[in-house]
Amino acid sequence: MTDSDRPRIDFNCDLGEGCGDDAAILPYVSSANIACGGHAGDEATMRATLRLCRQHGVAIGAHPGYEDREHFGRRVLPLDRDEIGMLVLSQLARLAAIADDEGLRLSHVKPHGALYNLAADDRIVAQAIVGSVAAFDPTLSVFGLSGSELTAAAEAAGLHAVHEVFAERGYAANGRLLPRGTPGAVLETLDEAIAQVHGLATRGEVICADGSVLRLRADSLCLHGDRADAPAFARAVRAALEADGVRILAVDRP
Repeated sequence: MTDSDRPRIDFNCDLGEGCGDDAAILPYVSSANIACGGHAGDEATMRATLRLCRQHGVAIGAHPGYEDREHFGRRVLPLDRDEIGMLVLSQLARLAAIADDEGLRLSHVKPHGALYNLAADDRIVAQAIVGSVAAFDPTLSVFGLSGSELTAAAEAAGLHAVHEVFAERGYAANGRLLPRGTPGAVLETLDEAIAQVHGLATRGEVICADGSVLRLRADSLCLHGDRADAPAFARAVRAALEADGVRILAVDRP
């Protein structure tokens, strides 16, 4: 098997959120989603994370979320389509301006938390997010939950849709993530996560909470950077992918 014949996957992590060890995680991932000052982050954290990405050759993405720091962007706020569009556009522009000042450019956009989950099922929200990305820079990729309304909206708009799967989040039989706080929503042990990563990266399959097996397109694999053991998880997940013969490459890298 030649190198080009081997399976590939992007390995991404949500960073710049002020609650994880970004410097210890970045050597193991290929893409970073940087908080843009909504649910977390400010100019200093954005600039610091961008510089770490440059140091490690990691692709840079914007990670816009609801402006709700108290709940870390993990509750839905009552915003209409235009308000969601402006929220995404303003946060995207904020990070892009700092990146430009650092001589860097963005490669993708991935919504955060409740906004991400809502966009998976709400076509209007998905279209609002995609519309803002397209208006700002149509060359940017859009990361969305695999097989969701967000990836469908990106594809319909002619943008590059990246179907994302998760290393340490539990799945319902419909392909959606189990809500946080419910049994099985977060895979706590490394062994559980590695088993899930192996299935997703090599077979495009995940075992759901009810025991059923679900096929999923897996362009990018996410690890949450806010968990206390994220650096150890990142190191172990990368090692497991490499042991499976999977190439780890950002979506914008040949």
